[in-house]
Amino acid sequence: MIEIRFHGRGGQGAVVASTILAVACFKEDQHVQAFPAFGVERRGAPVEAYIRVDAQKVLLRTNVYQPDHVVVLDPTLIQVVEVTRGLKRGGTLLLNSDKAPESFAGQFAGYRLCAVDASRIAQAHRLGSRTHPIVNTAILGAFARATGVVSLDAVCEAIREEVPSHHQANVEAAREAFERVVMAEEVAP
Repeated sequence: MIEIRFHGRGGQGAVVASTILAVACFKEDQHVQAFPAFGVERRGAPVEAYIRVDAQKVLLRTNVYQPDHVVVLDPTLIQVVEVTRGLKRGGTLLLNSDKAPESFAGQFAGYRLCAVDASRIAQAHRLGSRTHPIVNTAILGAFARATGVVSLDAVCEAIREEVPSHHQANVEAAREAFERVVMAEEVAP
Protein backbone atom coordinates (compact mmCIF):
# COMPACT_ATOMS: atom_id res chain seq x y z
CA MET A 1 0.00 0.00 0.00
CA ILE A 2 1.19 3.51 -0.83
CA GLU A 3 0.18 6.28 1.56
CA ILE A 4 0.33 9.97 0.68
CA ARG A 5 -0.20 13.09 2.78
CA PHE A 6 -0.93 16.55 1.37
CA HIS A 7 -0.23 19.72 3.34
CA GLY A 8 -1.89 22.94 2.26
CA ARG A 9 -3.84 25.89 3.51
CA GLY A 10 -7.61 26.17 3.45
CA GLY A 11 -8.67 27.32 0.00
CA GLN A 12 -5.56 26.11 -1.86
CA GLY A 13 -7.11 22.87 -3.03
CA ALA A 14 -5.29 20.19 -1.02
CA VAL A 15 -8.51 18.25 -0.47
CA VAL A 16 -9.46 18.56 -4.14
CA ALA A 17 -5.93 17.45 -5.11
CA SER A 18 -6.29 14.28 -3.04
CA THR A 19 -9.64 13.56 -4.69
CA ILE A 20 -8.26 14.13 -8.19
CA LEU A 21 -5.29 11.88 -7.43
CA ALA A 22 -7.60 9.18 -6.10
CA VAL A 23 -9.71 9.34 -9.27
CA ALA A 24 -6.57 9.18 -11.43
CA CYS A 25 -5.29 6.10 -9.56
CA PHE A 26 -8.73 4.47 -9.77
CA LYS A 27 -8.63 4.97 -13.55
CA GLU A 28 -5.47 2.87 -13.55
CA ASP A 29 -7.27 0.02 -11.79
CA GLN A 30 -5.93 0.79 -8.32
CA HIS A 31 -7.98 0.69 -5.15
CA VAL A 32 -8.01 4.08 -3.44
CA GLN A 33 -9.13 5.92 -0.37
CA ALA A 34 -8.97 9.72 -0.02
CA PHE A 35 -10.06 11.87 2.90
CA PRO A 36 -9.28 15.23 4.53
CA ALA A 37 -8.30 16.03 8.11
CA PHE A 38 -9.43 19.41 9.37
CA GLY A 39 -11.64 20.76 12.07
CA VAL A 40 -13.12 24.23 12.19
CA GLU A 41 -10.35 25.57 9.99
CA ARG A 42 -10.82 28.76 8.10
CA ARG A 43 -9.44 29.90 4.77
CA GLY A 44 -5.64 30.03 5.04
CA ALA A 45 -5.36 27.67 8.01
CA PRO A 46 -3.21 24.53 7.64
CA VAL A 47 -5.09 21.47 6.38
CA GLU A 48 -4.09 17.91 5.57
CA ALA A 49 -5.53 15.45 3.11
CA TYR A 50 -4.67 11.78 2.76
CA ILE A 51 -4.78 9.13 0.09
CA ARG A 52 -4.07 5.43 0.08
CA VAL A 53 -3.39 3.50 -3.13
CA ASP A 54 -3.14 -0.26 -3.40
CA ALA A 55 -3.60 -3.08 -5.88
CA GLN A 56 -5.95 -4.67 -3.35
CA LYS A 57 -9.01 -3.33 -1.56
CA VAL A 58 -8.08 -0.71 1.06
CA LEU A 59 -9.57 -1.72 4.41
CA LEU A 60 -7.52 0.46 6.77
CA ARG A 61 -9.62 3.28 8.25
CA THR A 62 -7.17 5.56 10.07
CA ASN A 63 -5.29 8.74 9.33
CA VAL A 64 -2.02 8.32 7.46
CA TYR A 65 0.74 8.26 10.08
CA GLN A 66 3.70 6.97 8.06
CA PRO A 67 3.32 8.23 4.49
CA ASP A 68 5.50 7.11 1.60
CA HIS A 69 5.11 10.53 -0.03
CA VAL A 70 4.35 14.02 1.26
CA VAL A 71 3.19 16.92 -0.92
CA VAL A 72 3.44 20.51 0.35
CA LEU A 73 1.29 23.01 -1.55
CA ASP A 74 2.37 26.08 0.44
CA PRO A 75 6.08 26.55 1.19
CA THR A 76 5.32 28.72 4.25
CA LEU A 77 3.94 25.61 5.97
CA ILE A 78 7.49 24.29 6.33
CA GLN A 79 7.98 26.83 9.14
CA VAL A 80 4.62 26.07 10.80
CA VAL A 81 3.98 22.34 10.42
CA GLU A 82 6.27 19.34 10.77
CA VAL A 83 5.63 18.26 7.18
CA THR A 84 7.95 15.23 7.42
CA ARG A 85 6.19 13.85 10.51
CA GLY A 86 6.19 10.07 10.05
CA LEU A 87 7.51 10.24 6.46
CA LYS A 88 9.32 7.00 5.75
CA ARG A 89 13.08 7.24 5.35
CA GLY A 90 13.83 7.72 1.66
CA GLY A 91 10.24 8.84 1.08
CA THR A 92 9.46 11.57 -1.43
CA LEU A 93 8.92 15.12 -0.22
CA LEU A 94 7.48 17.27 -3.02
CA LEU A 95 7.59 21.00 -2.32
CA ASN A 96 5.91 23.87 -4.11
CA SER A 97 8.98 26.09 -4.23
CA ASP A 98 11.00 28.21 -6.60
CA LYS A 99 14.16 26.93 -4.87
CA ALA A 100 16.14 23.86 -5.92
CA PRO A 101 15.60 20.76 -3.77
CA GLU A 102 19.22 20.86 -2.65
CA SER A 103 18.58 24.16 -0.86
CA PHE A 104 16.43 22.21 1.62
CA ALA A 105 18.96 19.40 2.12
CA GLY A 106 20.02 20.42 5.61
CA GLN A 107 16.44 20.69 6.73
CA PHE A 108 15.14 17.46 5.17
CA ALA A 109 17.99 14.96 5.28
CA GLY A 110 17.01 11.35 4.66
CA TYR A 111 14.24 12.08 2.15
CA ARG A 112 14.02 12.24 -1.63
CA LEU A 113 13.44 15.93 -2.27
CA CYS A 114 11.58 17.30 -5.27
CA ALA A 115 10.51 20.85 -6.04
CA VAL A 116 8.38 22.62 -8.60
CA ASP A 117 7.33 26.26 -8.76
CA ALA A 118 3.65 25.37 -8.87
CA SER A 119 2.69 28.89 -7.81
CA ARG A 120 4.35 30.43 -10.86
CA ILE A 121 2.86 27.77 -13.12
CA ALA A 122 -0.64 28.35 -11.70
CA GLN A 123 -0.25 32.11 -12.14
CA ALA A 124 0.91 31.64 -15.74
CA HIS A 125 -2.24 29.62 -16.46
CA ARG A 126 -4.45 32.08 -14.56
CA LEU A 127 -5.49 29.59 -11.91
CA GLY A 128 -6.55 31.57 -8.88
CA SER A 129 -5.20 35.07 -8.43
CA ARG A 130 -1.71 36.53 -8.49
CA THR A 131 -1.62 36.63 -4.69
CA HIS A 132 -3.51 33.34 -4.16
CA PRO A 133 -2.71 30.92 -6.98
CA ILE A 134 -4.53 27.58 -6.98
CA VAL A 135 -1.65 25.12 -7.28
CA ASN A 136 -3.34 21.75 -6.81
CA THR A 137 -3.44 20.60 -10.42
CA ALA A 138 0.10 21.76 -11.12
CA ILE A 139 1.43 19.91 -8.08
CA LEU A 140 -0.33 16.73 -9.26
CA GLY A 141 1.54 16.84 -12.56
CA ALA A 142 4.81 17.13 -10.65
CA PHE A 143 3.72 14.31 -8.33
CA ALA A 144 3.07 11.99 -11.28
CA ARG A 145 6.63 12.43 -12.53
CA ALA A 146 8.35 12.52 -9.15
CA THR A 147 6.80 9.31 -7.82
CA GLY A 148 5.54 7.24 -10.75
CA VAL A 149 2.49 6.30 -8.64
CA VAL A 150 0.17 7.40 -11.44
CA SER A 151 0.55 8.45 -15.07
CA LEU A 152 0.23 12.03 -16.25
CA ASP A 153 -2.49 10.94 -18.68
CA ALA A 154 -4.62 9.58 -15.83
CA VAL A 155 -4.06 12.78 -13.83
CA CYS A 156 -5.15 14.91 -16.80
CA GLU A 157 -8.23 12.77 -17.38
CA ALA A 158 -9.18 13.05 -13.70
CA ILE A 159 -8.66 16.83 -13.82
CA ARG A 160 -11.09 17.07 -16.75
CA GLU A 161 -13.68 15.13 -14.77
CA GLU A 162 -13.22 16.55 -11.27
CA VAL A 163 -12.28 20.22 -11.68
CA PRO A 164 -15.42 22.32 -12.05
CA SER A 165 -13.98 24.90 -14.47
CA HIS A 166 -10.94 25.95 -16.51
CA HIS A 167 -10.29 22.34 -17.51
CA GLN A 168 -7.75 23.07 -20.21
CA ALA A 169 -5.76 25.56 -18.12
CA ASN A 170 -5.58 23.04 -15.27
CA VAL A 171 -4.47 20.25 -17.61
CA GLU A 172 -1.81 22.51 -19.12
CA ALA A 173 -0.57 23.45 -15.63
CA ALA A 174 -0.25 19.77 -14.71
CA ARG A 175 1.64 19.03 -17.93
CA GLU A 176 4.00 21.97 -17.40
CA ALA A 177 4.72 20.97 -13.79
CA PHE A 178 5.39 17.40 -14.95
CA GLU A 179 8.13 18.78 -17.20
CA ARG A 180 9.52 21.32 -14.73
CA VAL A 181 9.73 19.34 -11.48
CA VAL A 182 13.30 19.11 -10.20
CA MET A 183 14.17 15.87 -8.46
CA ALA A 184 17.12 15.28 -6.19
CA GLU A 185 18.35 11.93 -4.95
CA GLU A 186 17.85 11.05 -1.30
CA VAL A 187 19.71 13.53 0.85
CA ALA A 188 22.00 11.78 3.32
CA PRO A 189 21.58 12.62 7.01
